[in-house]
Amino acid sequence: MNDVLDNLDVFVKGFRTTVSLTLLAAIGALLLGTLIATMRVSPVPPLRWAGAAYVRLVRNTPLTVVFFLVVFGLPEVDVKLPFFRFAVLALSIYTASFVAEAVRSGINSVPPGQAEASRSIGMTFGQTLRLVVLPQAFANIVPPLASVFIALLKNTSIASAFFVFEGVQSMNQLINAHGNAVLSIIAAAALGYLVLALVSAFLFSLLERAVSAGR
Repeated sequence: MNDVLDNLDVFVKGFRTTVSLTLLAAIGALLLGTLIATMRVSPVPPLRWAGAAYVRLVRNTPLTVVFFLVVFGLPEVDVKLPFFRFAVLALSIYTASFVAEAVRSGINSVPPGQAEASRSIGMTFGQTLRLVVLPQAFANIVPPLASVFIALLKNTSIASAFFVFEGVQSMNQLINAHGNAVLSIIAAAALGYLVLALVSAFLFSLLERAVSAGR
């Protein structure tokens, strides 16, 4: 345990990157996932087909494969970014497929009469979706989004295999330097992820209560 405490700054640096990856990828996934969800409920058939194809393809592709395609595929078409940004992009692309399904279920939970009333007063599909349907949809999907983003937090560990110094990479570095304290180092890393997951769950529970109180 002394080896862990003496190198606490290494863990702090790694998990700071984990938090940054999670927050940035969550924002990217929320934006992209919402766009995909709106495509899936669009009155334009090609948009619906494209949205459905994205969700089915990405959800059934292992995250590691998505990382390989982003980290090693994009440079082949002259898209060169730091590995951290590649990791954010890969996590956003993958998580967006799960966000899209959560948002779509939220959209479907809004009573059809809400949209019909909006269209009856002359609002377009986009206005109805943006001003009437999506605000109610997001209020209904806080719990499933919480699960998606907590899974995203744990998925950031894959970035360690693609040259990003985050929580798991910091653990590996300490294990290589202090092989006699493997169990303590692994336990400390697991505790770090557990704390972050519990904090995330607590924040989402506060958000859910706030949304419920505002209805």
